[in-house]
Amino acid sequence: MGPEATCPWRCPLPRLQVWTWIEPVVASTQVATSLYDAGLLLVVKASFGAETSSNHSASPSPRGALEDQQQRAISNFYINYNLVMGLTPLLSAYGLGWLSDRYHRKIAICVSLLGFLLSRLGLLLKVLLDWPVEVLYGAAALTGLCGGFSAFWSGVMSLGSLGSSEGHRSVRLILIDLILGLAGFCGSMASGHLFKQMVGGSRQGLVLAACSVSCAACALLYSLLVLRVPESMSKPSKALPAVDTVSGTVGTYRTLDPDEPDKQSVVEHPPSPGKAKPPKTIIALLFVGAILYDLAVIGTVDVIPLFVLREPLSWNQVQVGYGMAAGYTIFITSFLGVLVFSRCFRDTTMIMIGMVSFGSGALLLAFVKETYMFYIARAIMLFALIPITTIRSAMSKLIKGSSYGKVFVVLQLSLTLTGVVTSTVYNNIYQLTMEKFVGTCFALSSFFSFLAIIPIGIVAYKQASWLQYGDMTEK
Repeated sequence: MGPEATCPWRCPLPRLQVWTWIEPVVASTQVATSLYDAGLLLVVKASFGAETSSNHSASPSPRGALEDQQQRAISNFYINYNLVMGLTPLLSAYGLGWLSDRYHRKIAICVSLLGFLLSRLGLLLKVLLDWPVEVLYGAAALTGLCGGFSAFWSGVMSLGSLGSSEGHRSVRLILIDLILGLAGFCGSMASGHLFKQMVGGSRQGLVLAACSVSCAACALLYSLLVLRVPESMSKPSKALPAVDTVSGTVGTYRTLDPDEPDKQSVVEHPPSPGKAKPPKTIIALLFVGAILYDLAVIGTVDVIPLFVLREPLSWNQVQVGYGMAAGYTIFITSFLGVLVFSRCFRDTTMIMIGMVSFGSGALLLAFVKETYMFYIARAIMLFALIPITTIRSAMSKLIKGSSYGKVFVVLQLSLTLTGVVTSTVYNNIYQLTMEKFVGTCFALSSFFSFLAIIPIGIVAYKQASWLQYGDMTEK
Protein backbone atom coordinates (compact mmCIF):
# COMPACT_ATOMS: atom_id res chain seq x y z
CA MET A 1 0.00 0.00 0.00
CA GLY A 2 1.50 3.29 -1.07
CA PRO A 3 1.51 6.56 0.79
CA GLU A 4 -1.34 7.83 -1.35
CA ALA A 5 -3.73 5.76 0.78
CA THR A 6 -3.34 8.18 3.65
CA CYS A 7 -5.44 10.84 1.92
CA PRO A 8 -8.88 10.00 0.63
CA TRP A 9 -8.90 12.83 -1.90
CA ARG A 10 -6.06 11.52 -4.02
CA CYS A 11 -7.43 9.74 -7.01
CA PRO A 12 -4.77 7.28 -8.24
CA LEU A 13 -5.65 4.56 -5.70
CA PRO A 14 -6.27 0.89 -6.22
CA ARG A 15 -9.99 0.23 -5.86
CA LEU A 16 -9.70 -1.96 -2.77
CA GLN A 17 -7.75 0.65 -0.79
CA VAL A 18 -10.85 2.84 -0.68
CA TRP A 19 -12.42 0.43 1.79
CA THR A 20 -9.66 1.08 4.33
CA TRP A 21 -10.70 4.71 4.83
CA ILE A 22 -12.03 5.32 8.32
CA GLU A 23 -13.26 8.81 7.38
CA PRO A 24 -16.84 7.80 6.35
CA VAL A 25 -17.36 6.14 9.74
CA VAL A 26 -16.00 9.19 11.56
CA ALA A 27 -18.15 11.57 9.51
CA SER A 28 -21.43 9.68 9.98
CA THR A 29 -20.77 9.12 13.67
CA GLN A 30 -19.96 12.77 14.29
CA VAL A 31 -23.03 14.06 12.46
CA ALA A 32 -25.10 11.74 14.65
CA THR A 33 -23.24 12.93 17.76
CA SER A 34 -23.56 16.65 17.01
CA LEU A 35 -27.30 16.26 16.40
CA TYR A 36 -27.63 14.19 19.56
CA ASP A 37 -25.66 16.64 21.74
CA ALA A 38 -27.74 19.61 20.61
CA GLY A 39 -30.96 17.63 20.91
CA LEU A 40 -30.06 16.40 24.39
CA LEU A 41 -29.39 19.93 25.65
CA LEU A 42 -32.58 21.37 24.14
CA VAL A 43 -34.78 18.46 25.24
CA VAL A 44 -33.45 18.62 28.80
CA LYS A 45 -33.89 22.39 28.85
CA ALA A 46 -37.49 22.08 27.65
CA SER A 47 -38.26 19.36 30.18
CA PHE A 48 -36.88 21.26 33.14
CA GLY A 49 -38.37 24.50 31.85
CA ALA A 50 -41.85 23.01 31.86
CA GLU A 51 -41.27 21.47 35.29
CA THR A 52 -40.01 24.74 36.75
CA SER A 53 -42.95 26.68 35.33
CA SER A 54 -45.49 24.23 36.76
CA ASN A 55 -43.88 24.35 40.20
CA HIS A 56 -44.18 28.14 40.28
CA SER A 57 -47.56 28.52 38.61
CA ALA A 58 -49.30 29.09 41.94
CA SER A 59 -46.71 31.54 43.32
CA PRO A 60 -44.96 33.41 40.51
CA SER A 61 -41.25 34.11 41.01
CA PRO A 62 -38.95 36.62 39.33
CA ARG A 63 -37.65 35.56 35.91
CA GLY A 64 -34.07 35.51 37.17
CA ALA A 65 -34.92 33.11 40.00
CA LEU A 66 -36.68 30.72 37.61
CA GLU A 67 -33.75 30.86 35.21
CA ASP A 68 -31.24 30.11 37.96
CA GLN A 69 -33.33 27.17 39.16
CA GLN A 70 -33.53 25.81 35.62
CA GLN A 71 -29.77 26.25 35.21
CA ARG A 72 -29.11 24.29 38.39
CA ALA A 73 -31.46 21.51 37.29
CA ILE A 74 -29.75 21.23 33.91
CA SER A 75 -26.32 21.34 35.54
CA ASN A 76 -27.26 18.56 38.00
CA PHE A 77 -28.60 16.46 35.14
CA TYR A 78 -25.30 16.78 33.27
CA ILE A 79 -23.31 15.94 36.40
CA ASN A 80 -25.13 12.61 36.69
CA TYR A 81 -25.21 12.03 32.94
CA ASN A 82 -21.47 12.62 32.53
CA LEU A 83 -20.72 10.39 35.53
CA VAL A 84 -22.63 7.52 33.91
CA MET A 85 -21.17 8.23 30.47
CA GLY A 86 -17.63 8.50 31.80
CA LEU A 87 -17.46 5.66 34.34
CA THR A 88 -19.22 2.83 32.51
CA PRO A 89 -16.58 2.62 29.72
CA LEU A 90 -14.05 1.68 32.41
CA LEU A 91 -15.74 -1.73 32.53
CA SER A 92 -15.34 -2.54 28.86
CA ALA A 93 -13.10 -0.17 26.89
CA TYR A 94 -9.74 -1.72 27.80
CA GLY A 95 -11.06 -5.21 27.07
CA LEU A 96 -12.25 -4.06 23.66
CA GLY A 97 -8.84 -2.51 22.98
CA TRP A 98 -7.12 -5.77 23.95
CA LEU A 99 -9.46 -7.79 21.74
CA SER A 100 -8.81 -5.38 18.86
CA ASP A 101 -5.05 -5.85 19.18
CA ARG A 102 -5.30 -9.61 19.53
CA TYR A 103 -8.08 -10.57 17.12
CA HIS A 104 -9.48 -7.86 14.87
CA ARG A 105 -9.00 -4.09 14.71
CA LYS A 106 -12.67 -3.39 14.03
CA ILE A 107 -14.01 -4.92 17.26
CA ALA A 108 -13.69 -1.75 19.36
CA ILE A 109 -15.18 0.41 16.61
CA CYS A 110 -18.18 -1.77 15.82
CA VAL A 111 -19.16 -2.50 19.43
CA SER A 112 -18.91 1.17 20.44
CA LEU A 113 -20.97 2.20 17.39
CA LEU A 114 -23.68 -0.19 18.55
CA GLY A 115 -23.73 1.66 21.87
CA PHE A 116 -23.97 5.00 20.08
CA LEU A 117 -26.96 3.75 18.09
CA LEU A 118 -28.75 2.58 21.26
CA SER A 119 -28.27 5.93 22.99
CA ARG A 120 -29.62 7.83 19.98
CA LEU A 121 -32.63 5.52 20.01
CA GLY A 122 -33.08 6.39 23.69
CA LEU A 123 -33.38 10.10 22.87
CA LEU A 124 -35.80 9.34 20.02
CA LEU A 125 -38.05 7.28 22.30
CA LYS A 126 -37.92 9.93 25.01
CA VAL A 127 -39.18 12.56 22.57
CA LEU A 128 -41.68 10.27 20.87
CA LEU A 129 -43.22 8.71 23.99
CA ASP A 130 -42.63 11.61 26.40
CA TRP A 131 -40.62 9.46 28.80
CA PRO A 132 -39.01 11.11 31.85
CA VAL A 133 -35.58 12.66 31.44
CA GLU A 134 -34.05 10.00 33.70
CA VAL A 135 -34.37 7.41 30.92
CA LEU A 136 -31.44 9.14 29.21
CA TYR A 137 -29.19 7.92 32.05
CA GLY A 138 -29.94 4.38 30.89
CA ALA A 139 -29.08 5.32 27.31
CA ALA A 140 -25.76 6.74 28.51
CA ALA A 141 -25.06 3.53 30.46
CA LEU A 142 -25.63 1.41 27.34
CA THR A 143 -23.20 3.60 25.41
CA GLY A 144 -20.56 3.26 28.11
CA LEU A 145 -20.94 -0.49 28.48
CA CYS A 146 -20.28 -0.81 24.75
CA GLY A 147 -16.99 1.07 25.16
CA GLY A 148 -18.22 4.59 24.50
CA PHE A 149 -16.09 7.21 22.83
CA SER A 150 -12.96 5.81 24.55
CA ALA A 151 -13.13 2.53 22.65
CA PHE A 152 -14.36 4.12 19.42
CA TRP A 153 -11.70 6.80 19.17
CA SER A 154 -8.85 4.50 20.20
CA GLY A 155 -9.95 2.16 17.41
CA VAL A 156 -10.07 5.02 14.93
CA MET A 157 -6.60 6.20 15.97
CA SER A 158 -5.26 2.66 15.65
CA LEU A 159 -6.51 2.30 12.07
CA GLY A 160 -5.28 5.78 11.22
CA SER A 161 -1.82 5.05 12.63
CA LEU A 162 -1.55 1.69 10.87
CA GLY A 163 -2.43 3.25 7.52
CA SER A 164 0.20 6.00 7.66
CA SER A 165 3.97 6.28 7.78
CA GLU A 166 5.65 7.82 10.82
CA GLY A 167 6.70 10.88 8.85
CA HIS A 168 3.12 11.72 7.90
CA ARG A 169 1.28 10.43 10.96
CA SER A 170 0.63 13.79 12.60
CA VAL A 171 -0.97 15.05 9.38
CA ARG A 172 -2.90 11.79 8.95
CA LEU A 173 -4.41 11.92 12.45
CA ILE A 174 -5.23 15.61 12.26
CA LEU A 175 -6.89 14.89 8.89
CA ILE A 176 -9.21 12.45 10.64
CA ASP A 177 -9.92 15.14 13.21
CA LEU A 178 -10.66 17.54 10.35
CA ILE A 179 -13.28 15.17 8.96
CA LEU A 180 -14.77 14.89 12.44
CA GLY A 181 -14.85 18.68 12.75
CA LEU A 182 -16.46 19.27 9.36
CA ALA A 183 -19.13 16.67 10.10
CA GLY A 184 -19.76 18.16 13.53
CA PHE A 185 -19.99 21.64 12.04
CA CYS A 186 -22.62 20.56 9.50
CA GLY A 187 -24.61 18.65 12.09
CA SER A 188 -24.56 21.51 14.59
CA MET A 189 -25.56 24.10 11.99
CA ALA A 190 -28.60 22.01 11.11
CA SER A 191 -29.50 20.94 14.65
CA GLY A 192 -31.36 24.08 15.73
CA HIS A 193 -33.47 24.12 12.57
CA LEU A 194 -34.23 20.40 12.78
CA PHE A 195 -35.23 20.70 16.43
CA LYS A 196 -37.91 23.25 15.53
CA GLN A 197 -39.45 21.07 12.82
CA MET A 198 -42.92 19.79 13.61
CA VAL A 199 -44.28 16.51 12.25
CA GLY A 200 -48.06 16.20 12.38
CA GLY A 201 -48.24 18.33 15.51
CA SER A 202 -45.83 16.05 17.40
CA ARG A 203 -43.15 17.23 19.79
CA GLN A 204 -40.14 19.34 18.93
CA GLY A 205 -36.94 17.38 18.47
CA LEU A 206 -38.45 14.33 16.82
CA VAL A 207 -36.97 15.03 13.39
CA LEU A 208 -33.57 15.82 14.91
CA ALA A 209 -33.54 12.61 16.97
CA ALA A 210 -34.60 10.53 13.95
CA CYS A 211 -31.80 12.01 11.83
CA SER A 212 -29.29 11.23 14.58
CA VAL A 213 -30.45 7.60 14.73
CA SER A 214 -30.20 7.29 10.93
CA CYS A 215 -26.62 8.60 10.83
CA ALA A 216 -25.55 6.31 13.68
CA ALA A 217 -27.09 3.31 11.89
CA CYS A 218 -25.24 4.20 8.66
CA ALA A 219 -21.93 4.38 10.52
CA LEU A 220 -22.47 0.96 12.12
CA LEU A 221 -23.47 -0.71 8.85
CA TYR A 222 -20.51 0.80 7.00
CA SER A 223 -18.04 -0.37 9.64
CA LEU A 224 -19.50 -3.89 9.62
CA LEU A 225 -19.95 -4.42 5.88
CA VAL A 226 -17.52 -2.12 4.07
CA LEU A 227 -14.58 -1.04 6.25
CA ARG A 228 -11.34 -3.02 5.91
CA VAL A 229 -8.24 -2.90 8.13
CA PRO A 230 -5.23 -1.30 6.34
CA GLU A 231 -1.84 -2.95 6.26
CA SER A 232 0.77 -1.44 8.54
CA MET A 233 2.99 1.14 6.85
CA SER A 234 5.55 1.30 9.69
CA LYS A 235 9.00 0.22 8.58
CA PRO A 236 11.92 -0.77 10.82
CA SER A 237 14.93 1.49 10.74
CA LYS A 238 17.77 0.25 8.54
CA ALA A 239 20.31 2.83 9.62
CA LEU A 240 20.16 1.83 13.27
CA PRO A 241 19.45 -1.87 13.56
CA ALA A 242 20.01 -1.71 17.32
CA VAL A 243 16.79 0.23 17.79
CA ASP A 244 14.48 -2.75 17.96
CA THR A 245 16.81 -4.80 20.11
CA VAL A 246 17.08 -2.19 22.85
CA SER A 247 13.39 -1.43 23.51
CA GLY A 248 13.25 0.97 20.57
CA THR A 249 15.17 3.64 22.43
CA VAL A 250 17.40 5.07 19.71
CA GLY A 251 15.05 5.87 16.88
CA THR A 252 11.75 5.95 18.64
CA TYR A 253 12.38 9.14 20.56
CA ARG A 254 13.71 10.80 17.43
CA THR A 255 10.44 10.05 15.74
CA LEU A 256 8.80 12.77 17.78
CA ASP A 257 10.16 14.76 14.85
CA PRO A 258 10.33 12.07 12.13
CA ASP A 259 10.72 14.34 9.14
CA GLU A 260 13.96 15.87 10.39
CA PRO A 261 17.02 14.52 8.58
CA ASP A 262 19.20 12.12 10.53
CA LYS A 263 21.82 13.82 12.63
CA GLN A 264 25.32 12.72 11.77
CA SER A 265 26.25 12.47 15.41
CA VAL A 266 23.40 10.05 16.04
CA VAL A 267 24.40 7.78 13.20
CA GLU A 268 28.07 7.77 14.06
CA HIS A 269 27.73 7.43 17.83
CA PRO A 270 24.67 5.38 18.78
CA PRO A 271 24.35 4.81 22.50
CA SER A 272 25.44 1.48 23.82
CA PRO A 273 22.83 -1.09 24.89
CA GLY A 274 23.90 -0.70 28.48
CA LYS A 275 23.02 3.00 28.57
CA ALA A 276 19.84 2.92 26.52
CA LYS A 277 16.55 3.01 28.39
CA PRO A 278 12.93 2.86 27.27
CA PRO A 279 11.30 6.30 26.93
CA LYS A 280 8.96 5.72 29.89
CA THR A 281 9.51 9.19 31.28
CA ILE A 282 8.69 10.74 27.91
CA ILE A 283 5.44 8.77 27.64
CA ALA A 284 4.53 9.67 31.24
CA LEU A 285 5.14 13.37 30.58
CA LEU A 286 3.01 13.22 27.44
CA PHE A 287 0.26 11.58 29.50
CA VAL A 288 0.46 14.31 32.16
CA GLY A 289 0.36 17.05 29.53
CA ALA A 290 -2.62 15.45 27.80
CA ILE A 291 -4.55 15.03 31.06
CA LEU A 292 -3.95 18.61 32.25
CA TYR A 293 -4.92 20.02 28.89
CA ASP A 294 -7.98 17.79 28.60
CA LEU A 295 -9.04 18.96 32.06
CA ALA A 296 -9.02 22.53 30.79
CA VAL A 297 -10.88 21.69 27.57
CA ILE A 298 -13.56 19.48 29.16
CA GLY A 299 -14.24 22.06 31.86
CA THR A 300 -14.84 24.73 29.25
CA VAL A 301 -16.88 22.55 26.89
CA ASP A 302 -19.16 21.36 29.70
CA VAL A 303 -19.92 24.86 30.97
CA ILE A 304 -20.41 26.61 27.61
CA PRO A 305 -23.93 25.14 26.94
CA LEU A 306 -25.14 26.40 30.32
CA PHE A 307 -23.35 29.72 29.89
CA VAL A 308 -25.01 30.57 26.56
CA LEU A 309 -28.53 29.74 27.76
CA ARG A 310 -28.57 32.33 30.57
CA GLU A 311 -27.95 36.05 30.71
CA PRO A 312 -26.09 37.94 29.34
CA LEU A 313 -26.32 35.84 26.12
CA SER A 314 -29.68 34.01 26.51
CA TRP A 315 -29.46 32.19 23.15
CA ASN A 316 -32.38 30.51 21.39
CA GLN A 317 -32.33 27.05 19.73
CA VAL A 318 -30.86 28.21 16.41
CA GLN A 319 -28.17 30.28 18.13
CA VAL A 320 -27.24 27.28 20.27
CA GLY A 321 -26.71 25.24 17.10
CA TYR A 322 -24.60 27.98 15.55
CA GLY A 323 -22.54 28.27 18.73
CA MET A 324 -21.84 24.54 18.74
CA ALA A 325 -20.89 24.76 15.06
CA ALA A 326 -18.40 27.53 15.91
CA GLY A 327 -16.70 25.10 18.26
CA TYR A 328 -16.13 22.68 15.38
CA THR A 329 -14.27 25.25 13.26
CA ILE A 330 -11.16 24.57 15.34
CA PHE A 331 -10.92 21.21 13.55
CA ILE A 332 -10.39 23.06 10.29
CA THR A 333 -7.96 25.66 11.63
CA SER A 334 -6.05 23.06 13.64
CA PHE A 335 -5.67 20.90 10.52
CA LEU A 336 -4.30 23.85 8.56
CA GLY A 337 -2.05 24.71 11.50
CA VAL A 338 -0.53 21.22 11.55
CA LEU A 339 0.04 21.32 7.78
CA VAL A 340 2.01 24.56 8.17
CA PHE A 341 3.68 24.06 11.55
CA SER A 342 4.82 20.47 10.87
CA ARG A 343 7.16 21.81 8.17
CA CYS A 344 9.13 24.00 10.55
CA PHE A 345 8.35 22.95 14.16
CA ARG A 346 8.71 19.83 16.24
CA ASP A 347 5.67 18.02 17.62
CA THR A 348 6.31 19.46 21.08
CA THR A 349 6.34 23.02 19.74
CA MET A 350 3.03 22.46 17.93
CA ILE A 351 1.53 21.08 21.14
CA MET A 352 2.53 24.19 23.09
CA ILE A 353 1.17 26.50 20.38
CA GLY A 354 -2.20 24.78 20.68
CA MET A 355 -2.19 25.06 24.46
CA VAL A 356 -1.43 28.78 24.35
CA SER A 357 -4.19 29.26 21.77
CA PHE A 358 -6.82 27.56 23.91
CA GLY A 359 -5.69 29.15 27.17
CA SER A 360 -5.87 32.64 25.67
CA GLY A 361 -9.34 32.03 24.22
CA ALA A 362 -10.66 30.60 27.50
CA LEU A 363 -9.39 33.64 29.39
CA LEU A 364 -11.25 35.98 27.03
CA LEU A 365 -14.35 33.77 27.27
CA ALA A 366 -14.46 34.46 31.00
CA PHE A 367 -15.32 38.11 30.29
CA VAL A 368 -17.80 37.65 27.44
CA LYS A 369 -20.85 39.92 27.65
CA GLU A 370 -22.04 39.99 24.02
CA THR A 371 -22.46 37.34 21.33
CA TYR A 372 -19.75 38.82 19.10
CA MET A 373 -17.26 38.51 22.00
CA PHE A 374 -18.09 34.81 22.27
CA TYR A 375 -17.15 34.25 18.63
CA ILE A 376 -13.93 36.27 19.03
CA ALA A 377 -12.94 34.03 21.94
CA ARG A 378 -13.71 30.97 19.83
CA ALA A 379 -11.58 32.38 17.00
CA ILE A 380 -8.59 32.75 19.35
CA MET A 381 -8.90 29.02 20.13
CA LEU A 382 -8.17 28.24 16.46
CA PHE A 383 -5.34 25.77 17.25
CA ALA A 384 -6.95 24.16 20.30
CA LEU A 385 -7.22 20.70 18.72
CA ILE A 386 -3.52 20.34 17.93
CA PRO A 387 -2.26 19.25 21.40
CA ILE A 388 -4.21 16.03 22.02
CA THR A 389 -3.96 14.81 18.41
CA THR A 390 -0.23 15.52 18.23
CA ILE A 391 0.34 13.84 21.61
CA ARG A 392 -1.37 10.72 20.24
CA SER A 393 0.83 10.90 17.15
CA ALA A 394 3.96 11.24 19.29
CA MET A 395 2.96 8.26 21.42
CA SER A 396 2.29 6.10 18.36
CA LYS A 397 5.91 6.66 17.33
CA LEU A 398 7.18 5.50 20.72
CA ILE A 399 5.36 2.16 20.82
CA LYS A 400 4.95 -0.90 18.65
CA GLY A 401 2.06 -1.14 16.24
CA SER A 402 0.77 -4.27 17.99
CA SER A 403 0.17 -2.18 21.14
CA TYR A 404 -1.72 0.71 19.57
CA GLY A 405 -5.13 -0.47 20.73
CA LYS A 406 -4.13 -0.92 24.38
CA VAL A 407 -2.08 2.27 24.67
CA PHE A 408 -4.63 4.46 22.90
CA VAL A 409 -7.48 3.08 24.98
CA VAL A 410 -5.52 3.64 28.21
CA LEU A 411 -4.90 7.24 27.14
CA GLN A 412 -8.54 7.69 26.18
CA LEU A 413 -9.75 6.14 29.43
CA SER A 414 -7.43 8.45 31.36
CA LEU A 415 -8.92 11.40 29.50
CA THR A 416 -12.44 10.07 30.06
CA LEU A 417 -11.88 9.63 33.80
CA THR A 418 -10.40 13.12 33.92
CA GLY A 419 -13.47 14.37 32.10
CA VAL A 420 -15.82 12.73 34.62
CA VAL A 421 -14.09 14.36 37.59
CA THR A 422 -13.74 17.66 35.75
CA SER A 423 -17.39 17.73 34.72
CA THR A 424 -18.58 17.18 38.27
CA VAL A 425 -16.23 19.75 39.78
CA TYR A 426 -16.81 22.39 37.10
CA ASN A 427 -20.60 22.06 37.20
CA ASN A 428 -20.56 22.56 40.96
CA ILE A 429 -18.21 25.53 40.64
CA TYR A 430 -20.49 26.99 37.98
CA GLN A 431 -23.53 26.70 40.24
CA LEU A 432 -21.67 28.39 43.09
CA THR A 433 -20.26 31.25 41.01
CA MET A 434 -22.83 31.96 38.27
CA GLU A 435 -24.42 34.80 40.27
CA LYS A 436 -21.09 36.39 41.26
CA PHE A 437 -18.73 35.85 38.31
CA VAL A 438 -20.09 33.53 35.62
CA GLY A 439 -16.69 33.26 33.91
CA THR A 440 -14.90 31.61 36.85
CA CYS A 441 -14.76 28.20 35.18
CA PHE A 442 -13.27 29.64 31.99
CA ALA A 443 -10.55 31.47 33.93
CA LEU A 444 -9.74 28.21 35.73
CA SER A 445 -9.52 26.37 32.41
CA SER A 446 -7.12 29.00 31.10
CA PHE A 447 -4.85 28.38 34.09
CA PHE A 448 -4.78 24.60 33.55
CA SER A 449 -4.12 25.05 29.83
CA PHE A 450 -1.00 27.10 30.52
CA LEU A 451 0.01 24.70 33.30
CA ALA A 452 -0.04 21.79 30.80
CA ILE A 453 2.79 23.47 28.89
CA ILE A 454 5.26 22.55 31.66
CA PRO A 455 5.45 18.74 31.07
CA ILE A 456 5.49 19.27 27.30
CA GLY A 457 8.33 21.76 27.74
CA ILE A 458 10.28 19.11 29.66
CA VAL A 459 9.73 16.68 26.78
CA ALA A 460 11.00 19.32 24.35
CA TYR A 461 14.09 19.85 26.54
CA LYS A 462 14.82 16.11 26.61
CA GLN A 463 14.35 15.96 22.86
CA ALA A 464 16.78 18.83 22.32
CA SER A 465 19.31 17.18 24.65
CA TRP A 466 19.06 13.90 22.77
CA LEU A 467 19.53 15.54 19.37
CA GLN A 468 22.51 17.53 20.67
CA TYR A 469 24.32 14.89 22.69
CA GLY A 470 22.86 11.59 21.48
CA ASP A 471 22.23 10.66 25.11
CA MET A 472 18.97 8.95 25.99
CA THR A 473 19.59 8.55 29.70
CA GLU A 474 16.64 9.69 31.77
CA LYS A 475 17.15 12.48 34.28
